[in-house]
Amino acid sequence: MDSHLIKTINKLQDAFSTVGVQNPIDLPQIVVIGSQSSGKSSVLENIVGRDFLPRGVGIVTRRPLVLQLINKRDGYTTNSAPISATQSPTLSKSPSHSNANVSESGDSEQNMNEWGEFLHLPGKKFYDFTEIRKEIEKETELKVGKNAGISDQPINLRIFSPKVLTLTLVDLPGLTKVPVGDQPKNIEKLIRDMILKYIIKPNAIILAVTAANTDLANSDGLKLAREVDPEGVRTIGVLTKVDLMDSGTDVIDILAGRVIPLRLGYVPVVNRGQKDIDTNKSISKALEAEKQFFENHSSYKSKAQYCGTPFLARKLNMILMHHIRNTLPEIKIKIAASLQKYQAELAQLGDPLGDDVASHSNLVLNIITEFCSEFRTIIDGNSNDLSSFELSGGARISYVFHESFKDAITSMDPFDQIKDVDIRTIMYNSSGSSPALFVGSTAFEVLVKQQIKRLEDPSLKCVNMIYDELVRILNQLLQRQVFKRFPSLKEQFYSTVISFFKASLIPTNKLVQSIIAAEACYINTAHPDFLSGHKAMAKVQEKINQKNNLNLDKRSSSPLDDTSNSNTGFFGSFFTKKKKPGVLENPPPVLKASGNLSEREYMETEMIKLLLQSYFAIVKRTVADLVPKAIMLNLVNHSKEELQRHLLSELYKKDVFEELLKESDMTLQRRKECKKMIEALSKADEIINSV
Repeated sequence: MDSHLIKTINKLQDAFSTVGVQNPIDLPQIVVIGSQSSGKSSVLENIVGRDFLPRGVGIVTRRPLVLQLINKRDGYTTNSAPISATQSPTLSKSPSHSNANVSESGDSEQNMNEWGEFLHLPGKKFYDFTEIRKEIEKETELKVGKNAGISDQPINLRIFSPKVLTLTLVDLPGLTKVPVGDQPKNIEKLIRDMILKYIIKPNAIILAVTAANTDLANSDGLKLAREVDPEGVRTIGVLTKVDLMDSGTDVIDILAGRVIPLRLGYVPVVNRGQKDIDTNKSISKALEAEKQFFENHSSYKSKAQYCGTPFLARKLNMILMHHIRNTLPEIKIKIAASLQKYQAELAQLGDPLGDDVASHSNLVLNIITEFCSEFRTIIDGNSNDLSSFELSGGARISYVFHESFKDAITSMDPFDQIKDVDIRTIMYNSSGSSPALFVGSTAFEVLVKQQIKRLEDPSLKCVNMIYDELVRILNQLLQRQVFKRFPSLKEQFYSTVISFFKASLIPTNKLVQSIIAAEACYINTAHPDFLSGHKAMAKVQEKINQKNNLNLDKRSSSPLDDTSNSNTGFFGSFFTKKKKPGVLENPPPVLKASGNLSEREYMETEMIKLLLQSYFAIVKRTVADLVPKAIMLNLVNHSKEELQRHLLSELYKKDVFEELLKESDMTLQRRKECKKMIEALSKADEIINSV
């Protein structure tokens, strides 16, 4: 059962690799990392018992190698493609002993039971492990060329042998710091990023290979492992070149966890040296030499059973099986969730369109209908996508009306622009050539109309703000998947709706301007809320009396400090210039009010100010009420009611269906990706549910 767990994970890996998609599931696997000189390749070859990895100077492993070791006695199918629970495995015909190729190890009698298979060459068996090395080199160069470039696209190799334990390892390029030859200048970063991509996954067991004759604290593999696994929970250390350590030194302290402790511990091994490789020393002899080394070494002989490659293979096998058993329930859930996610996305992308005109017309009609329905629901606040984070749709329109616009109108003060001197000047100008006997209504009307005109600018700005909100809703709706699928349709929708909104702006602006003009053209002094003349007079008189009471201690005939009763004529207080007796002087080119106010001027000015303030408040309330209604009538409600008719008249035409329903390249590509992912996840779901 435990061995079957590893084979299940292998099948899951193959399920994704076969269809050429990135595996979205974090599967348990052992990732082998280390520097170029750490002896990483030799460790893997010792575990397999065969020479099969490329060798040379610099970066030899330039693509991840997913190495699946299958113990032949486990009865694992030799088909490269994943086998479903209902399929029967088919075995390729094995070669006879007479035509079996002799490997470099010289163990030709084992070749009949040992072979390799590549996932990219389904059905082809490699009995000559030298050919496996050549195929790895060939496939690497096919992807990254003959230079020293690297790629994160893996090569999947499966090796069947009665001598191996069922195990899955991912061999990654060795860490390097200085680019050599044709290597990219940023080769260190490229390799580092690739390794991190694999070992950062929580389900990855990190096999960090380090040469024992170097300082463990400087181990590139362990440093990188500690970045993603600082507690050393899922890292196992392999110490190579133990036989090359200085005399009198050993790795006992490291094995005991007194240097850099790892939860999974360390395993020391002895690999073949370069001289052994050059002289074709067989791995079987090298493993025997390794065994003799640990059994006869004074530091290791008491712990020899915990040293060497065979123990490492058993340890890795047990670690991987336990890890798979612990993560299997989570993997099942993730596969099911991912399958559901991609199926939902594929359904949203829709099926490829055929040539049926009727289906095209129905699709366009449905899109227009759904768009306009959603447009109305967003404005009315009935959308299913209501946000709890910010105001949207109709709520933003309401905010513009009742906060932004209302505050702007109510905060307008007529006396921000009108001063007493302006009122005084207008009073005289409105009297014409005959001095007025009473407070002039003409002066009041001139002043109040000027203030009413001020309301037009914020009212028109309010129209534009609501237009912007409708455009915001439009852009929100155009983010729907259907418009990503059909970019031409999206462009036509946008331009058609924008032109509709702009056309609606014209009558809306006109109506708003008419509201302001109506308020300005007729000053209704009979309005029930308007301050009457006698009430205004009473308030002014009360103010004058209060001022006079404050000035009782002053010997002055003026009701206020800045007023004067001394008058030499109707315009006597209008000018401060001293006149020469008996001399008639021409008036100055520009006449402006100056000097102190007379009692009458003060009273009339205060009267007009009170009346102006009262009437302007009435108009502001009216405008704050009517302008939003006008905008809703001619812009918002008009759009809700007439937009669908406009879209149908512009877009529901047979001659434009083909152009409108042309799918984007992204949609076509994404549909293919979703189908591939669903195919892979369906196989994975079938495999995982058979456990």
